[in-house]
Amino acid sequence: MIRFDQGNHRFNYRVAGVAIHEERVLLHQGAGEDYWSLPGGRVEFGEAAEQTIRREMREELDIDIDIVRLLWVAENFFALGGMDYHELSLYFLMRLPNESKYMTQPGPYKCAEADSNLTFQWFPTQPEVLDGLSLRPSFLCAELQQLPQTLQHRIHRGE
Repeated sequence: MIRFDQGNHRFNYRVAGVAIHEERVLLHQGAGEDYWSLPGGRVEFGEAAEQTIRREMREELDIDIDIVRLLWVAENFFALGGMDYHELSLYFLMRLPNESKYMTQPGPYKCAEADSNLTFQWFPTQPEVLDGLSLRPSFLCAELQQLPQTLQHRIHRGE
C-alpha cells in the first residue's frame, strides 16, 4: 500500500468507489469508528487506480464492479489518530452487479474479508440524511446529492 510516515505526518494514496442505486449511496464504517466513508482502499505499488477499486470491491464485497468514470481527484488534509494526513484520493463512479445481494437484499452487510470489521449500508442521498451523517471527507455530503458531469478537483481541509 502506498503510505508514508514522516514524524506525525502521513501521506496516503486512496481510491474509493461511488455506488448510487435508487437515490441511495453505499457507504462503509469500521467497528468503533464514528464516521462513514465511501468504500475503497489504498493503492498498491505498481497498481493502477482502477485496478485498486476493483481489487478492493472483490476483497470487501466479493463482487466484480463496473467502473463508469472518474468523478473527483481530491487532496484531503485532516487529523486522525494523532497523525496529520495528506491524502490523495481518486473517486470513481461504479456499478455493482444487479444480481448481487447488495442490490437485492436490504443491508447492513458485513465485509466479505474474514478479518475485516467493516459494515456496509445504503443511505438516501437526500440532504437531510447526508448532512446528518458524519461522512468523511465532509465535502461528499453536498457532492453526492448531485454528481458532477465532468471530472472535478477538490482540495479539502478538515473532516
